[in-house]
Amino acid sequence: MEYRIEHDSMGEVRVPSERYWGAQTERSKDNFRIGAGKEPIPEEMVTAFAIMKKAAAAANRELLPEKMTAEKEDVISLVCDEIMAGSLDGNFPLVVWQTGSGTQFNMNVNEVIANRGNEILGEVVLHPNDDVNMSQSSNDTFPTAMHIAAALSVEDKLIPAVESLIATFIRLETENEGIVKSGRTHLQDAVPIAFSQEISGWRTSLERDVQLIRASLPFLKELALGGTAVGTGLNAPEGFDRAVAEEISRLTGKLFVTAPNKFHALTSKDELVTVHGSLKALAADMMKIANDVRWLASGPRNGLGEISIPENEPGSSIMPGKVNPTQCEQVTMVAVQVMGNDTAVGIAASQGNFELNVFMPVLIYDFLQSVRLLTDSIVSFDRNCASGIKANADRMSSDVHNSLMLATVLNPYIGYEKAAEVVKKAYAEGISIRDACLQLGHLTAEEFDRVFRPEEMI
Repeated sequence: MEYRIEHDSMGEVRVPSERYWGAQTERSKDNFRIGAGKEPIPEEMVTAFAIMKKAAAAANRELLPEKMTAEKEDVISLVCDEIMAGSLDGNFPLVVWQTGSGTQFNMNVNEVIANRGNEILGEVVLHPNDDVNMSQSSNDTFPTAMHIAAALSVEDKLIPAVESLIATFIRLETENEGIVKSGRTHLQDAVPIAFSQEISGWRTSLERDVQLIRASLPFLKELALGGTAVGTGLNAPEGFDRAVAEEISRLTGKLFVTAPNKFHALTSKDELVTVHGSLKALAADMMKIANDVRWLASGPRNGLGEISIPENEPGSSIMPGKVNPTQCEQVTMVAVQVMGNDTAVGIAASQGNFELNVFMPVLIYDFLQSVRLLTDSIVSFDRNCASGIKANADRMSSDVHNSLMLATVLNPYIGYEKAAEVVKKAYAEGISIRDACLQLGHLTAEEFDRVFRPEEMI
């Protein structure tokens, strides 16, 4: 491999010739050999940094034209576009396990933009600190990028995935209208419920999750940029914070605003904790839905067998013909990971010391992993399982008519204690509720048939 010599305030460093990063990136790459390079700063953060650096250059051009010349802004903007397009992938090698402020990653981006920009210009015009990082600090750029990356990934990827699954459940509600089945509480038989009603519970849980997520998103759209090192805005021109937020809004098509208190914005991560709490709520509901589906589909002969789900792959290396609810299993595993991430996010957010939180890389790593996993998991579950759910109407009808909990409808006519007596007799003797009630003399056959109508109990 060929190398070139780069330098920073600590001296000279050898850098691979085919890469655009500089000395500070190389030092971090060498000093933090943790995780075998398999846990890099997420690509969503790379994109967010490119958006932010482009916006910062535009704001500096407006406010400091003598320093941010048109030539500099144009080439910074061009390189940021290349980063967003993915043409500079491979130039951002730093791992999560680095300085807690993300300083080296900010410099990684600054160095790549400066070196690539100078290559385009054919001369050294851009300096990574003086030009690309103008009016900024790692302490306000990293949290700003965190909010941009989090907001974009949740709004543009996760919510559409959930809404697609909601649409699937709406279709299934319509298709299964009129099918009555046995309800279950405490994993025991309960009074009847329409299958469409059961599905509506799944659907409404997801709708509420989307409402909760959307309600917390505006707080993510408050940006720390402009606070620089400790929140005072040192070395940033008056109005930079507002101008850069307006430019980020223009670039993303979403309304971002400057945080009203930069001292809070640099050290507190409560907005990310709140949104991730909503992600945990979604994970909890997905766990419940996936468990419902796999239990309802259990069998094929010795389980509940009330629904069938798509058969996607063989389920056993030894038992011929076995098929398992694998999509439900991936959902439940993802839910567990998201719940674990929520603990890490909360602990990381609690570590804001004085004017800065220094657990930011791991916080955004776990946050974005949760978004990515939930998005992919829900899309997969929707496509490979939920969309193919079919009701076994005959099995549902048989189960509901055989349920002892149908005796609940007798309460208003014979009272709770006599109804319980009917249930116990029917269960002990293996007879129907009707026969038990008639044998005990609590109702006549005509009276029983008039009030005992399972299909009307929903």
